[in-house]
Amino acid sequence: MNSRNGILAAGLAYVAWGVLPVFWRGLHTVPPLEILSHRVVWSLVVVLVLLAVRRNWDWLWQARRRPAMLRVSVLTALLLSANWLVYIWANNSGHIVESSLGYFITPLVSILLGLLVLHEHLRPGQWLAIAIAAIGVGYLTLNAGGALWISLALALTFGFYGLLRKTSPLGSLDGLTVEMFVLLIPAVAYLFYMEATGAGALGHRDLTTNLLLLGAGIVTAVPLLLFAYGAQRVPLSALGILQYIAPTLQFLLAVFVYGEALTHVRVVGFTIIWVALAFYTIEGYATRRRQQALAVG
Repeated sequence: MNSRNGILAAGLAYVAWGVLPVFWRGLHTVPPLEILSHRVVWSLVVVLVLLAVRRNWDWLWQARRRPAMLRVSVLTALLLSANWLVYIWANNSGHIVESSLGYFITPLVSILLGLLVLHEHLRPGQWLAIAIAAIGVGYLTLNAGGALWISLALALTFGFYGLLRKTSPLGSLDGLTVEMFVLLIPAVAYLFYMEATGAGALGHRDLTTNLLLLGAGIVTAVPLLLFAYGAQRVPLSALGILQYIAPTLQFLLAVFVYGEALTHVRVVGFTIIWVALAFYTIEGYATRRRQQALAVG
């Protein structure tokens, strides 16, 4: 049951991330670093409210007595903020396709880390699906052009973030709270600087922009909590495959909603990856059916 709940939570997180470009496009007139700072501040507000409702602060005292736990949270906070900043900039600069490629590469990074660091094992059918996906990603990467750095930065930062969150003893809500506290001081300092120079957006733009900035905490915290919950309950290799949901949705939005170019290279590369995902899904379903049949027999 825990594994099933974890898969559901992670899947919902990836769907939310897949449609998130629509939200950030509404803030395209706000500088990316300012958007990032608002994400941090309002995400912290959201998680503190949830903690107050839960009324469980014991983990905080345990974290203070375990410096290694805090060091991991500092690393995850830095990885998360770097990922957010690159993604926001790419999204609002007309590079959603490159962003989606980054999140197509991320599962391969996650799978590789699962094999090398966590010593997870794959079935032959899973190896084949991953090999097909790697061909598609490699084809896209070789033809990505000058924007390849966007894809690589997103893949590496989130891949290592997923690894560290999976190995962290902190729960999903607790871990995100510590991460936001780590980032709070620089975020608030930057927002005060923007306000002092007269360039701050909150309270000085139209109602829609103000509401989107205030809502950044909810659209940030909820998918992350779902992801962290799922990451601790399913194998990292399975988590990596689920990550194809978000970039597929991002790719469709980029091409059919925001009019980014649908080139021959992109069609071929993404088709190969989707075939790999379909094969992986079918192989997993068939394996579960065989295991259930053996258990009944």
